[in-house]
Amino acid sequence: METTRATRGMVVAPHHLAADAGLSVLREGGNAIEAMVAAASTIAVVYPHMNGLGGDNFWLVSEGGKAPVGIDACGAAAGCATREFYAGQGCVTAIPSRGPLAALTVAGAVSGWQSALEMSSRWGGRLPLTRLLADAMHHARRGFPATTTQVKNNIGKRAELEHVPGFAEQFMPGGRHPEVGALFKLGRLATTLEQLAKAGLDDFYRGDLARQMAMELEAAGSPLRLADFERHEALAVAPLEVGLQHGRAFGMPPPTQGLASMMILGLYDRLGIKQADGFDYVHGIVEATKQAFLVRDMYVTDPRHMAVNPQSFLASAELDRRAAAIDRASALPWPQPEKRGDTVWLGAVDGEGRAVSFIQSVYWEFGSGLVLPSSGVTWQNRGTSFALDAAKQNALLPRRRPFHTIQPAMAILDDGRVMPYGTMGGEGQPQTQAMIYTRHVVHGQDLQAAIDAPRWLLGRTWGASQTNLRIENRFDPAVIDGLRSAGHDVEVIGAFDEVMGHAGALVAHATGALKGVIEGAADPRSDGRAAGY
Repeated sequence: METTRATRGMVVAPHHLAADAGLSVLREGGNAIEAMVAAASTIAVVYPHMNGLGGDNFWLVSEGGKAPVGIDACGAAAGCATREFYAGQGCVTAIPSRGPLAALTVAGAVSGWQSALEMSSRWGGRLPLTRLLADAMHHARRGFPATTTQVKNNIGKRAELEHVPGFAEQFMPGGRHPEVGALFKLGRLATTLEQLAKAGLDDFYRGDLARQMAMELEAAGSPLRLADFERHEALAVAPLEVGLQHGRAFGMPPPTQGLASMMILGLYDRLGIKQADGFDYVHGIVEATKQAFLVRDMYVTDPRHMAVNPQSFLASAELDRRAAAIDRASALPWPQPEKRGDTVWLGAVDGEGRAVSFIQSVYWEFGSGLVLPSSGVTWQNRGTSFALDAAKQNALLPRRRPFHTIQPAMAILDDGRVMPYGTMGGEGQPQTQAMIYTRHVVHGQDLQAAIDAPRWLLGRTWGASQTNLRIENRFDPAVIDGLRSAGHDVEVIGAFDEVMGHAGALVAHATGALKGVIEGAADPRSDGRAAGY
């Protein structure tokens, strides 16, 4: 695959219909935020196993090469979601991963769209909501070809989801999973999108739609109530920032694992590695990941419950100290606690140089599996990341915001380039982000080549139980042998394995021979593309 290049605007998404929806908005004079709302709503329909209106999202938005601002559209736990509530349901050691009891946090995604559009209006954004949601409404009503990844997950998760209220009706019509390429319709979701287009996005939280969803959640057995919807708002937040040899990288603050992504880049910068994809490169990033995950797992939670400033871990002296702890030849014993998840990353750059890095998720594949009967909204299970042990870092408390693996990234480079980038993939997100950034920015690989290149994953994602180091078989066998000799628990997997996530990136050039050019790259592991004009 070749890097896609254009000059007037570009959208990258892991499904081509979402990229096309965003591009059509850019062509009509919409800005990067408007394009992203169109793409985000579309992918909520055409990739329903990975994200949707019942999930959360996070945004990094940069205007004209300036440091980005963040939008945190993460829903908090229900006011009724107490350890006593779960004990009364027979849940003493853990929150169930599926079903109504797993649907315990407000879905923040729609509030993220709303907050971003308020920012867009200050840029002169003018396209009506009916236009921005048009592609999503069309695909939900008329149907879209089911993807291989949707069908694969439908089949693989059937046993644990088919008895969850609403799941079989929505995702197994007639008692069967869809066929790859066959039209798949989401009529109730189309009606919900039409309601939002008419009444406004706030209807999801404080209108007729909110009242109906809250009633149905309570009837199903979820602890969510209307008051939880009414108190929810997306938050404007200051991103975390790390200084690097080629510029600055930005990530979302807690409750996301954005701190880990920024730490990995800061630590790698200090290792002095000269070339990508050899033993030193893979071992260096893997060991930097371990150092970052140790900090993440010890400290990151709802920021209201943190006693430390996450930015302090990105100070030069602290990164120097932790980099010095990395053994250049031997692996730190692993595993450590891990998470899993399903997500989509999308990016957009418009002709004015405004850039968006965006991520949206329902956590595990199909979230809780609970599909609300009137709206067709599949509810996330992000709250299962809470612990029922009060001594744990992310212990369940009413209205506490859950730990999030999802987090978009953006870099503002010293030469004027602006680079939104990201991926889905749970534990793999900060690792893949580091691979994309270092391969392209530090080691000069072509943008598409940096995403096409073989990847690895320390930890787990997509519901797998492994906590070892999985690595694609396209690496030089000598590198794999070297990793094993260094003490890494290596498992070799196939080429372009979807477990490595669906990554994407954009680069807007402000200087040099490519001034005015936007580059984009999508992951061959996905159904996506970089769509520009």
